Amino acid sequence: MLQLQNVILEMVARGDALKPTIDRLCAAIDASVDNAFCSVVIVDRDGLLHPLAGPGVPPQLAALIEGKVIGPNVGSCGSAIYFKKPVAVTDIAHDQRWDIYRDPVLAAGMVACWSSPILAGDGRALGAFAFYYTDHRGPTENEKKLVAASVHLCAIALERHERALERERARHTDDLTGLGNRAGFDAMLSHMSCSRAGEWALLIIDLDNLKTINDTFGHHAGDCLLQVTAERLADVAAGDAVFRLGGDEFAILVQSPNALEDLGAASARILEKLGEAADCGGYQIYPKASIGGAEVIEGDSSATVRQNADLALYHAKETGPGGFVRYRPELGTTITRRLSAIRELELALVEDRIDAHFQPVISLEGNRVWGFEALCRLTKPDSTILTASAFHEATADASVAVSLTRRMLGLVARDMARWRRMGLEVPYVSVNVTSADFHRGMLEDEVCALFSDVQAPLEKLVLEVTESVHMGRRDHIVARTIASLRARGLRIALDDFGTGFASLTHLLAVPVDVIKIDRAFVERLSPDGPGLAIIEGLVGISAKLGITVVVEGVESDEQADLLRRIGCRFGQGYFFSPAVDRDIATEWIRSGVRLPSSLL
Repeated sequence: MLQLQNVILEMVARGDALKPTIDRLCAAIDASVDNAFCSVVIVDRDGLLHPLAGPGVPPQLAALIEGKVIGPNVGSCGSAIYFKKPVAVTDIAHDQRWDIYRDPVLAAGMVACWSSPILAGDGRALGAFAFYYTDHRGPTENEKKLVAASVHLCAIALERHERALERERARHTDDLTGLGNRAGFDAMLSHMSCSRAGEWALLIIDLDNLKTINDTFGHHAGDCLLQVTAERLADVAAGDAVFRLGGDEFAILVQSPNALEDLGAASARILEKLGEAADCGGYQIYPKASIGGAEVIEGDSSATVRQNADLALYHAKETGPGGFVRYRPELGTTITRRLSAIRELELALVEDRIDAHFQPVISLEGNRVWGFEALCRLTKPDSTILTASAFHEATADASVAVSLTRRMLGLVARDMARWRRMGLEVPYVSVNVTSADFHRGMLEDEVCALFSDVQAPLEKLVLEVTESVHMGRRDHIVARTIASLRARGLRIALDDFGTGFASLTHLLAVPVDVIKIDRAFVERLSPDGPGLAIIEGLVGISAKLGITVVVEGVESDEQADLLRRIGCRFGQGYFFSPAVDRDIATEWIRSGVRLPSSLL
């Protein structure tokens, strides 16, 4: 027995799997005892029995106890675990504890059983070690010694296994939400079968407003939002595995038939549940999320399904947060094209192939150059020059958009500084900025640093924002930044006015200096048309508010003349000039073109 103890203890210390270790123990015990077979069953924390080892016990008998609840009349093992005391039954045929198992056991030639509980150091029952006899008897003194040693070895192996499972559980569990974490998700995903189409699906859920909550109410509210989201996902996706992948991203491995039958409806239920108000530290918060989903296709790998779900989520966020997008093959082409545009723009930034061209803004009285709008141009390796529309998809990526804005501001600052050193009167120059520029929280500092470093006139800079930025979901951030920038002497222009949902009343909350009326109004411009009346009204109201109006998209002399007649002072468009490079812009300034002395 001493040699067997050393073998088993070495297997435990080495970290061998539990079942082979206990199988080895049982096989050795069986070989040393006549007319008897040993077995080991374990009990989980719910009180359910699970056969672990028993080489001499027929498999069909082991299957009888799988999942049975321990109790005073559940065979010898179930009773021994329940009472935490040895139970000896010398005649299975006439013992009530064996009523539900009697016939199959007797048919296997086993007429008596002796079970001993396996107890942990804290007194919990971990399982039972049993001898099944082929004759009516109880244990011998030698068998009692063997069982005592075996129960001790089993307790050591089971407690070590329990600790390993707990470490594994902790390694695969998210501390904040209690859901499975990325490691647990990766482990489960790697074992998913892809042999049958539609067998399972994957939903990736991304919270759209976590950063806003953190910025507005603090990280404790953000943590609360994550916990609420986890609870609601686990509730609405009951029966499916839910994970928090990290940050604001969650995943559901969908296997339930109802959800698989209509993935769109299942996602709609998730979004509806998530959209309910949550009380987080006294704040009423409404979670918002986007979902991308993909079903397994025969022949795919689980990694491909994950990639497809990610692509669908990416598309969902790009086309409008708060919805569900199911993966379809053509999405891959769209997103691949977008990613290709992003890579090309990133490379152009690294290789310094981004430049600023300047489209003039004209004073309609006298056709004088009043200022410029700086427009981005990308030079390809073959020297082809692309306008911004050619790589517009890439600017949907927040990181790329921020890098591009920073580059444009730096180029404009250097040009304005150079014009000043040449003794030229520096015109107003506008640069487009994006939502990402505001919400990074560094726009003001970066603008001021770039212009200060080269001693460019900050008061000649106009930052153009679109209506979607001006009225974005984080108005407080945009409004605060705009107010601070204007206090520094910069001017703010509201671009593409009239195409979205902005109105002049919004300017009371977030004032601007310039309104640029969208070209859509000019395209329908006629002497008696509504477009002219609208522009005339805007010009009059803006003048009373102290706001300059610039009309974009002027394409003809007739349009320019109509705008002059209603008192519009400034226009921009191909009728006057497309965007030109800095050398031509410099010549226009040097040639003595007289510029207005004030923006307003």
